[in-house]
Amino acid sequence: MKHRIVVLGAGYAGAFAAGNMARRLSPADTEITVVNAVPDFVERMRLHQLAVGQDLAFPKLTDVFAGTGVHLRLARVTGIDPGRRSVAVTGEEGDGELGYDTLLHALGSSVAHHDVPGVAEHAYDVAGRPSALRLRERLVGLGEGGTVLVVGEGLTGIETATEFAESRPDLSVALAARGELGAWLPPKARRHLRHAFDRLGVTVHEHTRVTAVEPTRVLTAAGTTVPADVTVWSAGFAVHPLAAASGLEVAETGQIVVDRTMRSVSHPDVYAAGDCAYAIGDNGRPLPMSCASAGFTNMQATAAIIARLTGGGIPTTGLKYYGNHISLGRRDAIFQMVDGDVRSKSWYLGGRTAARLKAGVLKGAVFGIAHPTFGMPKRRRRLAATDDRSGTRVAAA
Repeated sequence: MKHRIVVLGAGYAGAFAAGNMARRLSPADTEITVVNAVPDFVERMRLHQLAVGQDLAFPKLTDVFAGTGVHLRLARVTGIDPGRRSVAVTGEEGDGELGYDTLLHALGSSVAHHDVPGVAEHAYDVAGRPSALRLRERLVGLGEGGTVLVVGEGLTGIETATEFAESRPDLSVALAARGELGAWLPPKARRHLRHAFDRLGVTVHEHTRVTAVEPTRVLTAAGTTVPADVTVWSAGFAVHPLAAASGLEVAETGQIVVDRTMRSVSHPDVYAAGDCAYAIGDNGRPLPMSCASAGFTNMQATAAIIARLTGGGIPTTGLKYYGNHISLGRRDAIFQMVDGDVRSKSWYLGGRTAARLKAGVLKGAVFGIAHPTFGMPKRRRRLAATDDRSGTRVAAA
């Protein structure tokens, strides 16, 4: 009987992991299924561009996995039963269950509301394609002089505010920051960031904590109001409670607690990658939810799964950040190097060169996912024999 590998989610972590396993494991004794709610690979890092009206073509997952042997199930995951090694799904093919021998949980994250009143009812976000398209439709109907307030001074908030201001100069765009804009950047990079905001006409409300969102304004902790025909919420991310509800050990964030190989500490048949994994980086700190973390964790999880199934030694992939890359519209960006403690170094790269570098990184990521058979080895690895007494794989075939 073939070993059943089920991958939940086809984002940056899940899609790459599925393609990598298909590239390295023999289809003679492995069966890989990817469960995803939508038929496309969605470039989450470009959803602010989609929201502001730019035309983006996302790769079809049927094309991505064509010829790989990976089975695609278009469905939404509704439950996980680690005891029975099964996943409940619902979709166009109806409700059903998928059994697994190895599960890779890579369902990512969604926007975090932080229990702020009115966010769910009145705010928009760019954390997923449906929500980005909803925001896109709203912006189309927003006439000249309309006000857009982006809440959150993280990378998503900065990129969203600058992209909107550049693409829609007819709108009045503002950003609400809990602290100082770009406080983590060194002085030169911070000045570059502020110059970009000034050049694009983005108003910054620093030291502003939003406590409620209303249809045409937000309320702040200081008792003031900020006008907003459209409020875009980018104040962090949260994972779905699915993992916690299934009985997997999770952190306070709801992320699955994993060991250094991205294996669940409570259920050895389950791995996690991307935003849903509570993984400790090489600096001893939890990895932040980000595309970079998706890359680190999916490579480690994939390497561990392949090694354990084929009886090889488990390689250790690096879990170290090298820098932040921040788009400031289409023609400007900041690439900021960081040290081992994720503190900004004095050197940074800015302007068109940094923007071209960011574009190259995005294209490279999509190419790697859209071409999973690129560099396909001539002989893929067979699974190791299983010791019936211990259940462990003892030698590679």
